[in-house]
Amino acid sequence: MTTHAPDSNDDPLKIALLSDVHGNLPAFRAVLDAVDATDADAIWFLGDLVGYGAQPDECVELAAERCDLCLAGNHDLGVLDRIDIADFSPPAALAALWTRERAGEATLEFLGGLEPRRDGEAIGLFHASPRDPVWEYVLSTSQADECMDQMDARVAAIGHTHVALRFTRADGEVDGAAMADGGGCDISEGEWLLNPGSVGQPRDGDPRAAWLLLDTGSWSAEWRRTEYPVEQAANAIEAAGLPRSLGQRLFIGQ
Repeated sequence: MTTHAPDSNDDPLKIALLSDVHGNLPAFRAVLDAVDATDADAIWFLGDLVGYGAQPDECVELAAERCDLCLAGNHDLGVLDRIDIADFSPPAALAALWTRERAGEATLEFLGGLEPRRDGEAIGLFHASPRDPVWEYVLSTSQADECMDQMDARVAAIGHTHVALRFTRADGEVDGAAMADGGGCDISEGEWLLNPGSVGQPRDGDPRAAWLLLDTGSWSAEWRRTEYPVEQAANAIEAAGLPRSLGQRLFIGQ
């Protein structure tokens, strides 16, 4: 297992880490505008462009245009019929079927080219976790400890939980914490699992879109939250005939 930062010859990057847009175009646009106001060199997306929200084609088109790297999430794979949506909650399964029936050819082609993990980058990249890139929700220090045992990289990023989190292990001890807007960490030592939270459907009680700015030069991470017009996303969900609850939960960040 690597226990040090990548070689100093690697080009440092400032990376905007995004995850879990879920067809929420207003949130996605707002976050990209916020990223544009930073000095980020790249945008990396950790999966689930679609599912729940009413504008999957638009979100996929925007990701294809703006994101330098994209992973597949479980909802993306469900829409492609690569995993069994019987394991989804009833509203999630309905949304996956709705998306599958209505998604354009370009959307399905783009999603079809994605995988739930990416190797060979400055950090490990997984939609869900290093030991189960599709399904595992890493929410506890015990899970994070076991996942770090499976990591080749010292630092990895995960999504899937829709909660902004960080886990770190040093001298065999694992610590974890939820991360609020503006929260930052020096990640130059130890092992780390970083979760930027969800752009399109936060579940930590804060309805603002969540994302993360990572600097592989200074090895620092800063969590960000961005306001967006929630009512536009909720209205689009209702107008599409999707479960109204999927729009209402956006107002409370759950």
